[in-house]
Amino acid sequence: MSETFKVKVNNTFEFDIDSHQATNLDTVKVSKSKSHVLQQNKTFHTEIINSDFNQKNYTVKVNNNSYTVAIHDALDELIKAMGFEVGATKKVNDIKAPMPGLILDINVKVGQEVKENDALLILEAMKMENVLTSPRDGVIKSISVNKGNAVEKNQLLIVFE
Repeated sequence: MSETFKVKVNNTFEFDIDSHQATNLDTVKVSKSKSHVLQQNKTFHTEIINSDFNQKNYTVKVNNNSYTVAIHDALDELIKAMGFEVGATKKVNDIKAPMPGLILDINVKVGQEVKENDALLILEAMKMENVLTSPRDGVIKSISVNKGNAVEKNQLLIVFE
């Protein structure tokens, strides 16, 4: 059974290449990063300049021309369609109370810039102090509670710009 790969070159051209086509190229490896390829009676001298295996991105030189190549398989496409891409930015725009409780302290102000995992506020619930942290980098747009307020589950606490 042949697996299909989506190949995008220079963020412009897209190709579907199956594993059968890829394995049947007439290729001679010259060194660890260089190869000689014969395709339809034309010769190509190739070299892998840079590779990011985790992101599946490569910079390849073919006959002294450099190309940026991204290769994705069916699983990568499914993950992308589901919105679970590696490195995808988080789209959280507000913080809601995860449980009912009492606001003990607020560590941020409106307009303050915060980084992911910065402490935003402390919520006491069931005699435990829970530090609510920022899910992403951003700027505080509004704070809907004050120190000492009792809050209900899912009550809006903080909004990001």
